[in-house]
Amino acid sequence: MADLEALLGDFADECADLERLVAPLPAAEWAGATPAPGWTIAHQIGHLAWTDEVATLAATDADRFGQLVAEAAPHALTFVDEAAEQASTAAPAELLDRWHRGGKALTDALRAVPAGTKLPWFGPPMSAASMISARIMETWAHGQDVADALGVTRTPTARLRTVAHLGVRTRNFAYSVHGKTPPDNEFRVELTAPDGTIWSWGPEDAEQRVSGPALDFCLLVTQRRHRDDLTVEAVGPDAETWLTLAQAFAGPTGTGRAAGQFA
Repeated sequence: MADLEALLGDFADECADLERLVAPLPAAEWAGATPAPGWTIAHQIGHLAWTDEVATLAATDADRFGQLVAEAAPHALTFVDEAAEQASTAAPAELLDRWHRGGKALTDALRAVPAGTKLPWFGPPMSAASMISARIMETWAHGQDVADALGVTRTPTARLRTVAHLGVRTRNFAYSVHGKTPPDNEFRVELTAPDGTIWSWGPEDAEQRVSGPALDFCLLVTQRRHRDDLTVEAVGPDAETWLTLAQAFAGPTGTGRAAGQFA
């Protein structure tokens, strides 16, 4: 993986790309529906703002973060939606400002995390680099929802490598949230990057293999497209099963998107 400063730069760039989509929108369009059921564009930005703030809390006050997790436990399946709903009620300019301030605070907080420190989270604890990698992934994924709502086709960038890396690294987590035991063996994953080069993970001689365009794999592991609409190939029954379970995000399994929804 890239070093922390490079990842922080990618995070800023990913946020800037999304801001270019939403900043010019009239206020009424912030209430437009996105492919996530019940979520408007305002919900998407509000969710990112809230999650950046919570990530900052995890990096600066582990005890308070633990209290937040405990408070959320009784409504574990709804608290993310509730936070997005509350944030979405703000005026677009206020919401944009909140998102900006939260992203800057998170960047500053992660720079100050001592090397080797593991930060608490809703899933497994993670390093500062892993935390900002997760924020890149979520910003990209929720940005995809906004782009789909606006009918915009985004140009894929090398930042997808971080999303793909998380998709690979969360294989066992994806099994666990589905109540399944992950395979003992490693898989080989080979993805074609936007510039035509190959990104790879796992042993070259692995029997279980996954391949395809990096963009398609990232859309799959963030559940922004149905498997049937993507050219991601699996070799081996375990690899095939993984692609039905894959999720690069913490929390409960999502419903994903219907086949043909974006045909």
